[in-house]
Amino acid sequence: MAIGSTMHTFTVQLADVDRGVYEELSLRLARHPSETATNVLLRVLAYALEYEEGIAFSEGISATDEPAVMVRDATGRLTAWIEVGAPDAGRLHAASKAAERVAVYTQREPIRLAQAWAGKTIHRAADIPVYSFDRNFLDDAASALERRNTVTVSVTERQIYLDVNGRSTSSPIEEQRVG
Repeated sequence: MAIGSTMHTFTVQLADVDRGVYEELSLRLARHPSETATNVLLRVLAYALEYEEGIAFSEGISATDEPAVMVRDATGRLTAWIEVGAPDAGRLHAASKAAERVAVYTQREPIRLAQAWAGKTIHRAADIPVYSFDRNFLDDAASALERRNTVTVSVTERQIYLDVNGRSTSSPIEEQRVG
């Protein structure tokens, strides 16, 4: 944990009907002083929406050589690299060489990300999904974040229903491809 980081805890009730995943997750997450509440929530959602055995958070924005969320198999081999925010093309290129699967969860307009990546070399770009949400979805939900949080995440037919400490909102989960 970086100096000055704030620890957040999350009790997450996950019901992902689309993937058949139903879990109660207890998560601890260090929030760097320069990290927004929206980015913290985006990391939690990426974790929940990608949940599988072997998933873990990295050290967050202070981890320059690791993704925000990763999945390792029983041997410790990196199988999934999950980025949040707006990673640069070089980072995605390296990620897709390091892991079998790469995904990006963003609070930004995907078209702007595509413009930033245009003309840059990204290994297996067409295989990298970029997931986004309605414009104010994350900001609205993030405004309810506290140090201890109770979160319900329900997904059905690519629609996410989110409750953070009693504040409810929903959004479609949009998917585009990097390449």
